[in-house]
Amino acid sequence: MKTLGIHHIAIICSDYERSKRFYVEVLGFAIIQETFRAARNSYKLDLRVNEHTQIELFSFPNPPQRFSNPEACGLRHLAFAVENLEATVADLNLHNIETENIRVDEITGKKFTFFQDPDNLPLEIYEV
Repeated sequence: MKTLGIHHIAIICSDYERSKRFYVEVLGFAIIQETFRAARNSYKLDLRVNEHTQIELFSFPNPPQRFSNPEACGLRHLAFAVENLEATVADLNLHNIETENIRVDEITGKKFTFFQDPDNLPLEIYEV
């Protein structure tokens, strides 16, 4: 298999409007397309992270809870590359988003930290 990169990451949220505000207004991702699927009573929101990557935000009635802590098998977290970690942390904090203490990757020497989306999905920002 030869891949060209990651096209999208799919996220199921518990409160569509709250998560839509978070990913669009707080994280600043652009809306590509919003679709209501009446047969599923569900929204699908396509968001542009950058020119190569998208997030598909889904809503479903009563989705089951997902374990986040302790860490469970499966997708661990989603990481976003940023140019200035301190500035990004300050911006998140202005939106009342709590972030963990900034750490340094012992292998690469790069700074990173974690925060959570409205459904407690662990998100990382990593300074490149």
